[in-house]
Amino acid sequence: MIDRDGPRLLVKAPLLMANAGDLLAAGRAAMQPGEQVFDFSQVSEADSSALAVMLGWLRSAPATTSIRFTHLPAGVLALAELYGVTELLPLA
Repeated sequence: MIDRDGPRLLVKAPLLMANAGDLLAAGRAAMQPGEQVFDFSQVSEADSSALAVMLGWLRSAPATTSIRFTHLPAGVLALAELYGVTELLPLA
């Protein structure tokens, strides 16, 4: 679901309601101290649950960890704008 490449966490599963809980847990388990960049370049599908997962990662990150997101699917960015949460997402 999530592969580590240095500080980059490559999300390799669809961000859908059906697997949101598993992705939330996988992201939490993959976090390490320092900057973590969640890379969504290999995400083929995403729905509004993607925002919940991303906000969950931000909320659960240890104080020694900073998170950024890169290559978000256009649909997720559009939803973030629609819901007024774009400023909460630290984009790389």
